[in-house]
Amino acid sequence: MNLPRPRPGILEITPYVGGKAALEGEGPAIKLSSNENALGASPRAIEAFRAAAAAIHRYPDGGCTRLRRTIGRRCNIDPERIVCGAGSDELITLLVRAYVGPGDEVLMSEHGFLMYRLAALAAGAHVVAAPERELCADVDALLARVTSRTRILFLANPNNPTGSYLPAAELERLRAGLPDEVLLVIDSAYAEFVGAEDYESGLAMAGRHDNVVVTRTFSKIHGLAALRLGWMFADPAVVDVVNRIRGPFNVSQPAQEAGVAALLDLEHEQRSRAHNDRWLPWLKREMEALGLVVHPSVANFLLVDFPRRPGRDAAAANAFLEAAGVIPRRMEAYGLPDSLRFTVGTEEENRRLVTALARFVEGAA
Repeated sequence: MNLPRPRPGILEITPYVGGKAALEGEGPAIKLSSNENALGASPRAIEAFRAAAAAIHRYPDGGCTRLRRTIGRRCNIDPERIVCGAGSDELITLLVRAYVGPGDEVLMSEHGFLMYRLAALAAGAHVVAAPERELCADVDALLARVTSRTRILFLANPNNPTGSYLPAAELERLRAGLPDEVLLVIDSAYAEFVGAEDYESGLAMAGRHDNVVVTRTFSKIHGLAALRLGWMFADPAVVDVVNRIRGPFNVSQPAQEAGVAALLDLEHEQRSRAHNDRWLPWLKREMEALGLVVHPSVANFLLVDFPRRPGRDAAAANAFLEAAGVIPRRMEAYGLPDSLRFTVGTEEENRRLVTALARFVEGAA
């Protein structure tokens, strides 16, 4: 029997699976698998979302005009160079759809965000992964793998799931080494959490160079993951291309209203950052005191290595934690089978996590 054939590359895709949200059995679980904001969404954003319900029979503003203007004011960038999307995932997919075709190459770091690979395969492209240095993107390794077929280089900065980042000088060196026709897409989903002085989100670079795009999201520090809201900043020519192929009403009006309110609620954003600044290093210290290898992170999560021994490995730790009502994120899909990723939670969640990990370590010793 002859069946319709999908495009080349699609059957190579293993569908993306988000962090587990619930466990079988009774009682609430502590979800630390998806890097969500431990404090939730801004109260002002929730109020704006509810108020928007009265007009859900109307089509949304297809240009996200007020949202783009608010982003422009907050970030001091031209709103005409902003495109909003249903999460930064949609914008990543649109960029690949616009600039990549069968036989082309998409370049990424070895343990980069999975959506880059999935979007590339869906376009029939070949994915090239450059090795990292101590779980951090290596500029020289990336540049060494650029070929005449490279169309886009995706770089998550900070990177998910490792928590590492490239400083501004290395970002500039990476861009300078790329051919002009290669698009450098800097995915800065966790930019608001970074306090390092040598960090730059990429917005200034995108303002200066026509082959640099920055993607951002409302899912992390703004706590609007369920609304699927993101944005990108790019050269006007790239913006024009993406606007030609995106859906005319790709962002719902309630999401737009909540996004504007979240951007204006500076107190909630500052409180979320302060919470992370306190509990990220606390978790790292407590886990290291248990003898675990905890990788440096500038985001709102930690990547933790477990020994390669039966009963003490990452799989055993995951099973133990889930039995204790704590949900981490498995890392096999990222090529890190010996690791688990933990989101920074509330104070109570963080303490319960460390207590459960201590019981696991003691029982496995």
